[in-house]
Amino acid sequence: MATWKPDPTFYPSPRMAGSAPKETVAYVASFDPSRESPDELAVVDVDPSSADYGRIVSRVPMPNTGDELHHFGWNACSSCLCPNAPHPHTERRYLVVPGLRSSRIHILDTKPDKRKPQIARVLEPAEVAEKAGYTRPHTVHCGPQGIYVVSLANAQGEAPGGIFLMDHETFDIRGQWEIDRGPQELSYDGWWHLGYDTVVTSEWGLPATFENGLVPEVLLGGQYGHRLHFWDMNTRKHKQVVDFGAENQLVFELRPAHDPTKAYGFVNSVISLKDLSASIWTWYRDGDQWAARKVIEIPAEPADASLLPPMLKGFGAVPPLVTDIALSLDDRFLYVSCWGTGDLRQYDVSDPMKPELTGTVRIGGIAARATHPAAGERPLNGGPQMVEVSRDGSRVYFTNSLYGAIDDQFYTEGLDGWMVSLDAGKNGGLAVAKNFFVDWPKSHRPHQIRLEGGDASSDSYCYP
Repeated sequence: MATWKPDPTFYPSPRMAGSAPKETVAYVASFDPSRESPDELAVVDVDPSSADYGRIVSRVPMPNTGDELHHFGWNACSSCLCPNAPHPHTERRYLVVPGLRSSRIHILDTKPDKRKPQIARVLEPAEVAEKAGYTRPHTVHCGPQGIYVVSLANAQGEAPGGIFLMDHETFDIRGQWEIDRGPQELSYDGWWHLGYDTVVTSEWGLPATFENGLVPEVLLGGQYGHRLHFWDMNTRKHKQVVDFGAENQLVFELRPAHDPTKAYGFVNSVISLKDLSASIWTWYRDGDQWAARKVIEIPAEPADASLLPPMLKGFGAVPPLVTDIALSLDDRFLYVSCWGTGDLRQYDVSDPMKPELTGTVRIGGIAARATHPAAGERPLNGGPQMVEVSRDGSRVYFTNSLYGAIDDQFYTEGLDGWMVSLDAGKNGGLAVAKNFFVDWPKSHRPHQIRLEGGDASSDSYCYP
């Protein structure tokens, strides 16, 4: 008798995912900031036993120019095993790769050859706008009911942004997710607590305030996003807003606890208008409501004005600019990218209200220009930006580009792309993997990383 078996990369619990086979390739969004040649999906060999370790082994060009590939995700993941919306026989096979600037969505098939993905379908911007009611697709998460795509703007490129759903097998757009959005206007990231029937969303800004770079008047006016929104996952209705205050600008990356019995998570605020510091906040259940508390504050570093871009000269300091965070699958370590200073920080968050700094590595940075053993004495620019953690928690990967127009505001000489790997100690501590340094092709810059078989920010789990 024939039996269907679930995809072997679906895991009931984060603990089981943590003991799964190691990744051998990483997929990296790679964009041309000049918008003259097509963006690409780059495939990087991350197998230390391979002759190609630390090299780009293939590059898949998109059919158009000017997409600005940014964040992307799998069509299916471990949430397919959840009892509330099971899809156990779907495959983790396709990468859903949007263009943040173009609103075009590319579907790439990794199954025939994981080292050479192929474009299976392209959804054009007009179709996305018409069927979803949204544009500027940003975050892609596989989850209950399908693929959730968090978008920054409506069909006209204005407020409100929100979430739309795609079918995880046909990739047809089903439509807008929200039934009642309440006061939510701005959008950025979205994730959930499956065990608590709760969706969480965060805020950035509208395309006019970032597509040509950050707008100083909007930033200093406290008009970028600074709130979290909590939704009922089943009724799709807005339930609560938590405001961090207008001084805490750019509330970005959502990292809920992987253990579905735990009702907390972490989010970063990129910059404080008070003192240029960055902060990490823990959201948590407080009685029958959600609340948030600042648990980490990273100060700005004084710097010689001659080393600073025009945007920062008057301040005489480098803000940390925490632009990404990642939480290990065992919920023990939080990794924090400080794109301004060049630090990648590791915190023990076993107690989510009392993080302890356990490791730090510095590469790049606006003033520091810290180098890497494999880059010789060459000063590096950019800094830790998109960070990804392996399922077993022992490897940390990051790239150095934030967003084309914003890169050029802070690294005015032009940003040279790179990708590095760190080794993470079982009980804390970070070390640079000395022989892993991917010097990115000069025509492109690297952004988000996805790992073969899933990673620390791709999957949701329904069992502890």
